[in-house]
Amino acid sequence: MDEASKPLNFIEHIVEEDLENGFPKEHLRFRFPPEPNGHLHIGHASSICLNFGLGLRYNAPVNLRFDDTNPAKEEKKYVEAIKSDVEWLGYKWDKECYASDYFQQLYDWAVSLIEKGKAYVDSQSSEEMAKQKGTPTEPGSNSPYRDREVSENLRLFEGMKNGDFEEGTHVLRAKIDMASSNMLMRDPIMYRILHQAHHRTNTDWCIYPMYDWTHGESDYIEQVSHSLCTLEFAMHRELYDWFLDQVRNPAQVRPKQREFARRNLSHTVVSKRKLLRLVEEGVVNGWDDPRMPTISGLRRRGYTPESIRNFVDTIGIAKRDNLIDVSLLEFHLREHLNKVAPRVMAVLNPIKLVIENYPEGEEEWLETENNPGDETAGTRKVPFSRALYIEREDFREEANRKFFRLKLGGEVRLKSGYIIKAVSCTKDENGNIMEIQCTYDPKSKSGSGTEESLRKVKGTLHWVSIAHAISAEVRLYDRLFVDESPDSHKDRDFMDFVNKESLKEITGFVEPSLKDAKPEDRFQFQRLGYFNVDFDATPEKLVFNRTVGLRDTWAKIQEKT
Repeated sequence: MDEASKPLNFIEHIVEEDLENGFPKEHLRFRFPPEPNGHLHIGHASSICLNFGLGLRYNAPVNLRFDDTNPAKEEKKYVEAIKSDVEWLGYKWDKECYASDYFQQLYDWAVSLIEKGKAYVDSQSSEEMAKQKGTPTEPGSNSPYRDREVSENLRLFEGMKNGDFEEGTHVLRAKIDMASSNMLMRDPIMYRILHQAHHRTNTDWCIYPMYDWTHGESDYIEQVSHSLCTLEFAMHRELYDWFLDQVRNPAQVRPKQREFARRNLSHTVVSKRKLLRLVEEGVVNGWDDPRMPTISGLRRRGYTPESIRNFVDTIGIAKRDNLIDVSLLEFHLREHLNKVAPRVMAVLNPIKLVIENYPEGEEEWLETENNPGDETAGTRKVPFSRALYIEREDFREEANRKFFRLKLGGEVRLKSGYIIKAVSCTKDENGNIMEIQCTYDPKSKSGSGTEESLRKVKGTLHWVSIAHAISAEVRLYDRLFVDESPDSHKDRDFMDFVNKESLKEITGFVEPSLKDAKPEDRFQFQRLGYFNVDFDATPEKLVFNRTVGLRDTWAKIQEKT
């Protein structure tokens, strides 16, 4: 479904109402404003899809703006990672912007506020200011420096900029109302001193603007028409508007802030602080670990941009926070991979099977479909020989009538191949089955058109020829947390709910057509699930990640526990 034909969400209704009231469509401009202090996660995907989706619906430009006002936590590597994530999701921005580009304009506006008596330098400690802030039911009290002379404020503010003072000695505050019912309006801090190099401006500045002062003014400089943010910023809207009132030229577009709800995902956390802790404590192997909810982690896991965009479309844009079950995201992933992922054969828990009446040293190449749901996907050849691997769990010596896989005296069809019958098995000294001996029906070859080839048996097994199989490292990933909301327990640390079985590494065997598979290639391992080639893979060593199973087994596991 294209953007123009989708039903409207409540944000789009706001835009439509503005257009109906005379706002010029050509003045529409949106933005996605990440802070470059970490990697984007699945929660950011809603904001990305919302803002860039609005751009597509209204044929309007969308800026990618980095709100880079805290050099203590921000780095260029995060800028590059964010750009890569947005591009991978399938979006293009009109302008690449940085709040740091506006530092001089923001400083000039701050000087103007001081000259108008609407901002002042406060020399109290942060503890003293906190005491004077008041409570939601009690007004705050004025700083003893609130009525400093304009000339003194200008001198001190310039000194702060020039690096004349140590960190924490002064801040610049807006002079609004210490008795406001909205505590954010009680003389908020606009600037603090930080003697740290910035990833773009280096050491040009010794003061850095606060988010509330920077964000709305940056929207205004870029002439953003609709500034969309999550619900926790709803209380900030009054301050956003107050700051705009101080600088806005009535002839220019006034940005409109509107809020939408976060869509939290079950069995994960999205707090950057908590994600960083997972990385630093070695629970995961970096920000792009396939168990992480980061976009780079989902990408490495084998998710597709289409599946994430479809998931975001399904959950929609809401006015209330909600917890979305991760199984819905996995549903959209399966739905897309089912259409696009080639089917291949791999065996992850192998047991040897020998077809005793198949000629020794002989091999043949059997034709099999690449994707039965896609007529354009074509076919390929897979090698067949006397000795094969099948999955260990696909064989039992004895089994009841509901077991449709291989058992002694029973028959199954090998995928795209022959019907075989198990006649015996060999065990080691501990009673473990080491080899299965079978016979095959030479006339039962799939697609041969003979009566035997059309004979029905209830089970079909995947397999690989031992002589042709390629060994591969396979990483079996599962959900990172066993609790659906690990960070919602007031008396427990979210780390208590880490799934200790979230990663198992095994050696499997795959068919030779995968020899030249490249990182990010995605496949369905028949009967096993969807897998993709990891970035760690080399021409000498294949590495696969399990992306998702063929069906949602997690819910059944939860029911049993």
